[in-house]
Amino acid sequence: MSKKDVLLYALSTCIHCRNTKKFLEEKNIPYDCVEVDTLTGEERKKAIEEVKKHNADCSFPTMVIDGGKCVIVGFNKERIQEELCP
Repeated sequence: MSKKDVLLYALSTCIHCRNTKKFLEEKNIPYDCVEVDTLTGEERKKAIEEVKKHNADCSFPTMVIDGGKCVIVGFNKERIQEELCP
């Protein structure tokens, strides 16, 4: 199974976001993370627009896999494992 591109949109203060990051790290799943609440100005606006493309509610965490082929909203261990663990 080839590695999938994982982008996590999170908030630095969100427990569900922290749990998602911890789970990905425990499973040795590489990912990029954008902590939206630490961004400012145009960067923040663009990040929120990106989240809304995949999750209209703009809730966190929002995980975008392979450019949007799969999107997981919230901390859902079973779904993450199903999508990302060989």
